Amino acid sequence: MLHNLSYWEKKNFFHADVVIIGSGIVGLNAAIAIKSESPKTSVLVLESGFLPSGASTKNAGFACFGSISELIEQEKLSGTDGLHKLISKRWKGLLKLRHLLGDEHISFQNNGGFELFKPEQHDLANECVAKLSHFNSLIEDIVLQKDTYSLANAKINSFGFKDINLLIENNLEAQIDPGMMMKALLAKALAAGVQVYNNCKVEELLQESNGMVIKTNHEDFTCKRVLLATNAFVNELLPDLAITPGRGQVIVTKPIQNLKIKGTFHYDKGYYYFRNIDNRILLGGGRNLDFKTEETTEFGETELVQNALVNLLKEVILPETDFEIEQKWSGIMAFGAQLSPIIKEVKPNVFCAVRCNGMGIAIGSQTGQEAGEMVVRSL
Repeated sequence: MLHNLSYWEKKNFFHADVVIIGSGIVGLNAAIAIKSESPKTSVLVLESGFLPSGASTKNAGFACFGSISELIEQEKLSGTDGLHKLISKRWKGLLKLRHLLGDEHISFQNNGGFELFKPEQHDLANECVAKLSHFNSLIEDIVLQKDTYSLANAKINSFGFKDINLLIENNLEAQIDPGMMMKALLAKALAAGVQVYNNCKVEELLQESNGMVIKTNHEDFTCKRVLLATNAFVNELLPDLAITPGRGQVIVTKPIQNLKIKGTFHYDKGYYYFRNIDNRILLGGGRNLDFKTEETTEFGETELVQNALVNLLKEVILPETDFEIEQKWSGIMAFGAQLSPIIKEVKPNVFCAVRCNGMGIAIGSQTGQEAGEMVVRSL
């Protein structure tokens, strides 16, 4: 506890109209939305880490809204109308992010997205090919173009892949730099008058007659409304929410000369994903190898997943190229039986905006804005 606080510090730093817990893409977008809707509303963001914890600066930077095999599975869960609404939110979220920050501030590159299939995956491949026209029609009124998805087998050799016999392209899929995105979002929030405190771990939320008390590892904060935007970590404070964490392990190679791969790539129903970044290959995924172990909020790597990632590089992605792994890390996502995010008031004065289902880049901005507007309406 901070026992040497001055009168001025207590008066000016530990109260706000709205306190947002979590400074990731959802939390900062919510803060910006609140200040945009109600400039005189004071907003304070508390972040447990030195940098945003979770996945906002640890993801692969895919500006995507679903590969064909992913959409097939998601349609089974949400139905055709539900999937249409979900893709619309993802697309609107991507447009909102680009409009808010500008393409140059997030290193937005529309190099296309591609889904790979091995010969032994012929049943899945055939199902995906059969669904091309269905999903093109489904999203036409969202993206305002025809034939977004198409066969791209002619590009297989140009990328240098081995043992891949089918490639489906999404010509609207793009990539960004998540670090640049978060720096730009933070700058936008600070310019709007939002305060952000890092290394401030929230331990408990207490209801009081005139608002909320937020107990932290430093000092107590008070506010009228609390918004939790901690995604997979929300169960630490709201244990009854339908959230399942999912760890995504990522590796990055050292620079590779004459690297042929350009774009964003999905493999095995999206459980593996890779891209070119600064002439390196960034590759992540593999949680489907051991779902139970990867349902964790603990950062780290496992031998099972790491070996699978390296083998995929050796056998499929870079079969004729020597490479070295330069860096490894992990990010924590939030999943649930329902694909839509949870945006609601969970108890008096306490709101949440969580469960991005691995689509934080696409849906985070829209989720944050909806949550921010909801909080403003409650004041």
